[in-house]
Amino acid sequence: MAKSIEFLNFLSLRGPSIWTYYPVLEAWVDIGELEECPSDTIPGLYERLSTWLPGLIEHRCSYGERGGFLRRLAEGTWPAHIMEHVTLELLTLIGLPGGFGKARETPIRGVYKVVVSAWDEEVSRQAFFAARDLLMAAIEDRPFDLPGALDALHELKDERYFGPSTASIVEAAMARKIPYIRLSDSSLVQLGYGAARRTIWTAETDQTSAIAEGISRNKDLTKTLLQACGVPVPQGRPVASAEDAWVAACDLGVPVVVKPEDGNHGRGVFTNLMTEAEVHAAYAVAVDEGSGVLVERFIPGVEHRVLVVGDRVAAAARGEEARVTGDGQSTVEALIEQQINSDPRRGSTENHPLNYVRIDSAARLELDRLGMTAQSIPAPGQSILISRHGNVAHDCTALVHPDVAAQCILAAKVVGLDIAGIDLVMPDISQPLRTPEGLGGGAIIEVNAGPGLLMHLKPASGEAAPVGHAIIAHLFSADEHGRIPIVGITGSLHKSACAQLLAHFLCLTGRTTGLASSAGLFIKNRLISAGDQANRLAANRLLIHAGVDAAVIENSARVILGEGLAYDRCAVGVVTQIDVAKHQGSFHIDTPEKVFSIFRTQIDVVLPEGVGVLNADEAMVVQMAELCDGEVIYFTQDADSTVVRAHLAAGGRAVVLDAALVRFCHGDAPKAELCIDVARHVHPVALLSAMAAGWALGLTIDLMRAGLDTFADPAIASA
Repeated sequence: MAKSIEFLNFLSLRGPSIWTYYPVLEAWVDIGELEECPSDTIPGLYERLSTWLPGLIEHRCSYGERGGFLRRLAEGTWPAHIMEHVTLELLTLIGLPGGFGKARETPIRGVYKVVVSAWDEEVSRQAFFAARDLLMAAIEDRPFDLPGALDALHELKDERYFGPSTASIVEAAMARKIPYIRLSDSSLVQLGYGAARRTIWTAETDQTSAIAEGISRNKDLTKTLLQACGVPVPQGRPVASAEDAWVAACDLGVPVVVKPEDGNHGRGVFTNLMTEAEVHAAYAVAVDEGSGVLVERFIPGVEHRVLVVGDRVAAAARGEEARVTGDGQSTVEALIEQQINSDPRRGSTENHPLNYVRIDSAARLELDRLGMTAQSIPAPGQSILISRHGNVAHDCTALVHPDVAAQCILAAKVVGLDIAGIDLVMPDISQPLRTPEGLGGGAIIEVNAGPGLLMHLKPASGEAAPVGHAIIAHLFSADEHGRIPIVGITGSLHKSACAQLLAHFLCLTGRTTGLASSAGLFIKNRLISAGDQANRLAANRLLIHAGVDAAVIENSARVILGEGLAYDRCAVGVVTQIDVAKHQGSFHIDTPEKVFSIFRTQIDVVLPEGVGVLNADEAMVVQMAELCDGEVIYFTQDADSTVVRAHLAAGGRAVVLDAALVRFCHGDAPKAELCIDVARHVHPVALLSAMAAGWALGLTIDLMRAGLDTFADPAIASA
């Protein structure tokens, strides 16, 4: 029978799951007859894989040391395990972060679960298929087009994954333990949850006003406002025609600059214009790049970009002239390719700090001044100016003079931008920024909203600036992490009643509380969506709701196994009661140990300052206590529980049902008590777990008593 590898199913686990804290793609893979073919039985497989993918040497699998996976490959391992590592290596080669992977057998012969990091689901899925094809080619000793496969993955990644600017901000948020949610296929990203959230769109934030953005696009208005506040700007005015442009140039005195009034990326900008013909030619191009044309006095010096974030300068970069030197044989066009565009730092993607240099209208103007064209052959040693400023991509952050920094910060504030790219021209950025008329002075020429960050993240020369961290520090103070109290509740039984009761308690505090449960989706006891809403989509709706300042989320075993949790960490994690038999069979769960791995996920994600609420009457749940990063509060229906007695002796907390009394116990401290009619309320497990979670959140006994008395709220009762 022919050997093959078949994908049976894919599960996109977009949050914490039984595998790890981060998003993964889980593939169910049938290796068929290859189950009888470990790697050491396939001649040449080791050599082909290690030659095609030399980076596999860095995979530490099994032995925890460099070369660990290749050692396993030589000793003998199965194709599903090999495919895991090949997939991870392909993802690494296209520049995606992370490297989590697992391959595990299922109860079905030849069927495995293979799991890899999935910062983008579709990219990881295509990497799986490419890895399968590569592995089969290696097994069958056939050629494989690795460059072609990587190009296709690169193209998909560039299309779907964050650009470098957004990625730098998201990575800085993750370093601060601030969660994020991607709100669209573009770069719209939410940082934090609910009422504590902030939103970015590349280098724009929810503090970037539309008015400020509109002002920044109008260069003449921007200049007028800056000038009124004493910020040095070049003299100039809008012009209505080529003839008017020359009149303005004569009034200002040549040389001048002609540029679009609301253009961007330097298109249609002409500098150092001296003659009427040059001004007319520049106007003809600039008028098509924007809604109007400006003529300004030319400021000699070097173009710089200063990034202002909040009330500080986060980075600065300078430009450089682009020149070629004649060899007496090559045309100007050929010299550009040989001497400029051959630089590996140049390219057309966001991964290249420098763009390719083309002979555009501005370059043709420079050549015209020399009586040359793109096809002219310069004399040996002759220096030819192609672009006056080239790419502004050479870091100079450490050189910025305090006066320059102060003027740039003022310019951003005048326009109203919280994040701004300030373009200025001056001979030396380490000197004060003086008026254009001052000897050696400079001027701010533009204030840009949504500035690109690549020049600072990957400068052509100099040190990279941590601009992503600067933006996160601007959005969140040192003690903010973008979190609201989240309570995650799981178990086989009583989790929905626990969630409803706890959400009711929280509503009594005045918090805008969201509840996603099998009884429905609620905000402040108001039904938003009926039916079973204990799923990741419903929970996500709460977490992106700007009004929600506390969330109670019910998580079934199916959610954990098939979707992953909607949140990265929680303030309180609750495990109610587990029926092992109920969960065996689905998702290839066939042992009590695998059932345990499902529900421990909820405790794995409790924050260090959070609380895990556990049922002391179930041995399996008690085992989860050691997995909790935060405090543990037990609840029990056994007033003589040995687990609880030992926990209290160690200074812990517990909620104990003793006949008609609920006791709130904390070590040897006096015990608070609440007398209840157990028969009136929800099942004791739901009641005790909800009260323990409420206690963990700082709710008072009196408030929870009132909550019990009013629990028959129509919105809740109707569910």
